[in-house]
Amino acid sequence: MQNATKMGLNCTGAQMSPLDSEEQLKASQEVPPDIPGNEKKLALVRKEKAAEADAIGSVPIPGTAKGMVKTALNKLVGVSPEMLIDKLGERLAFERSGVRLYEALLAKAGALDSMDAGMLKTLQHFRDEEAEHFALVVAAMQRLGADPTAMTPCADVVGVTSMGVLQAISDPRTNLAQSLNALLTAELTDNAGWELLIELAEASNQTEIAQSFEKALAQEQVHLTTVRSWLAEAVLDQV
Repeated sequence: MQNATKMGLNCTGAQMSPLDSEEQLKASQEVPPDIPGNEKKLALVRKEKAAEADAIGSVPIPGTAKGMVKTALNKLVGVSPEMLIDKLGERLAFERSGVRLYEALLAKAGALDSMDAGMLKTLQHFRDEEAEHFALVVAAMQRLGADPTAMTPCADVVGVTSMGVLQAISDPRTNLAQSLNALLTAELTDNAGWELLIELAEASNQTEIAQSFEKALAQEQVHLTTVRSWLAEAVLDQV
């Protein structure tokens, strides 16, 4: 794996072939699209489809009698548990992806001869903390009587959005800096997700759950700061 950005035979830009690019622009003006329409029609179709579409999923009803009782009690005191359970499911899916992200980066970093042993140790530590956060959310969902194995709507969405980051890091061609840049995207999202989840738990009168998440947020803040510094170092070293 090449760990530095190099000049090469990149022919994707228009400047590499100005004559062909001019012909291409001319053809785009002379040959109409196979399907008539423009961006306004596309926006209209998207609007229509959004109005017609069903929800992406639902929060499952509790599968145990204990869970049913807890949900009923929450309803009686005016607290709706659906959003909290949905966001817990989202965090569960994200932390699962977080473990895979760090495992993919560990494999890539291990292929570098010049890899710092301290960085490898820290990556492993962060990977283990992501797994701990996963277990923490599982415990919180079980405490509420929810099923941590269910795919909630927000968990479904975050699973899709995380795929791009995992694909970027898993790609054998991406170097360390490019992989760290992808990981930074995940860590920024992760921090914001924990902050919102803590606020939501507090608003749902789940103070103990909110407090149990404070340590996870503090650890994720360390992840974010460290990954950001690694990325800056990896990029600036090439200047």
